[in-house]
Amino acid sequence: MDEKETLQRYLSRQRADLLAKLDGLGEYDIRRPLVPSGTNLLGLVKHVASVQLGYLGEVMGRPADRDVPWLSDTSEPEADLWATADETREAVVEFARYSAAHADATVAALDLDAPGFVPWWGAGRQEVTLHQILVHLCVETARHAGHADLVGELIDGRLGNGPGDLNVPDRDDTGWRAHHDRVEAAALAAGGGAGAVG
Repeated sequence: MDEKETLQRYLSRQRADLLAKLDGLGEYDIRRPLVPSGTNLLGLVKHVASVQLGYLGEVMGRPADRDVPWLSDTSEPEADLWATADETREAVVEFARYSAAHADATVAALDLDAPGFVPWWGAGRQEVTLHQILVHLCVETARHAGHADLVGELIDGRLGNGPGDLNVPDRDDTGWRAHHDRVEAAALAAGGGAGAVG
């Protein structure tokens, strides 16, 4: 497997893991913000698909034939990071699949050293290659997949990619409680017994 195929494989895996976080959850759960920043599962899917379409579309000289209204100057703040009540799960998932197909076609069509231009990056950083953009998207997508892991755990307790995920220890509820308590005890000891943020 060459370097381009390796990067493509990692990006595809991260996209699939992120999208899978919606499985089995109701409309409220995929949209609800569980942290002060408003981070939510459907918004993460929408954001990653939007970013990917920009980087592997416009940046690489292969603009998509699709309007992305939530990225307009008149859209709500951070509209790519959450879904309105009128935006359906199906529409966001379909957009994510469209974005992935467009991205994959760009990767297939170009060499790793193909030039691109990122207008929203600062001067001196705007000229890029497909290689740089693929690395950037792998990192960006993995970061947001990690956010989705935590938000998903807060919703239904599922860890990682579900049962059988080799990166998650096989513990029952008692084992997880014991692990949590061990970590909490270490934190309290390091903090001089103070549980409050200081």
